[in-house]
Amino acid sequence: MTTDQTLVPLRSAHSMPVVFGAGAAIGVLGGMIGLGGAEFRLPLLISLFGFAALSAVILNKAMSLVVVLTALPARLAAVSASELAAHWPVAVNLLAGSLLGAWVGASWAVKMRSATLYKVLAALMVLMAAALLFTHFSTLGTLDLPPWAQVPLGVAAGFGIGVVAAIMGVAGGELLIPTIVLLFGQDIKTAGSLSLLVSLPTMLVAFARYSRDGSFAVLGANRRFALVMVAGSIAGAVLGGLLLGVFPDVVLIPALAVILLVSAYKLARHD
Repeated sequence: MTTDQTLVPLRSAHSMPVVFGAGAAIGVLGGMIGLGGAEFRLPLLISLFGFAALSAVILNKAMSLVVVLTALPARLAAVSASELAAHWPVAVNLLAGSLLGAWVGASWAVKMRSATLYKVLAALMVLMAAALLFTHFSTLGTLDLPPWAQVPLGVAAGFGIGVVAAIMGVAGGELLIPTIVLLFGQDIKTAGSLSLLVSLPTMLVAFARYSRDGSFAVLGANRRFALVMVAGSIAGAVLGGLLLGVFPDVVLIPALAVILLVSAYKLARHD
């Protein structure tokens, strides 16, 4: 068991308006780029609200799960269930790796020393910044691979994404969407919906693994905190969606990438 557990605050002392406002800010950022914003929530949980690394990851995972459940019906309105059903082999291919990856990633996280976990989180935030820039500024084509190569690569990619999503407590859409486009040749809109279908069971597996660790108690001790932040995130995501296109990607995406990189630097230096 990680030593991170001993650093868990029993209850956040911050006022609920501050928590709601932080959640709303995260939701706006995520909504403007079509993501849940969990990658921005994690450093806030650590730096602003004072949660230790593993506690922050578990809270982030719980809140990400609620946000994904909320977003899924809206995505089904944009891309019909019947249309998604036609692409079920893509989801199954990725899930074959991501479910195992989520269990392994969560298992690694609960066993890491706190200092190690902070550095791993910092490295993964750099990866998220790179994925954000790549997805928005690269022309995503398709690799046009034969099935004998596509299937094992899909499993391997799913495994890696499952590990990253579990350790960071995120849905993993930043990595799933470009993977679905590049590897399986789907358009961005369909890839976004498929990523949610892969993310949900993957997150549930990681959540189940975290529930077996003592640090999971942070969720019960901070239930109101988590619910208020989720409410803020959902409200912010709606506003962020309305602001979509107000800020040009050439300005917005690099700015968000810088936020992730600065957060990564601070996490790497965290004691």
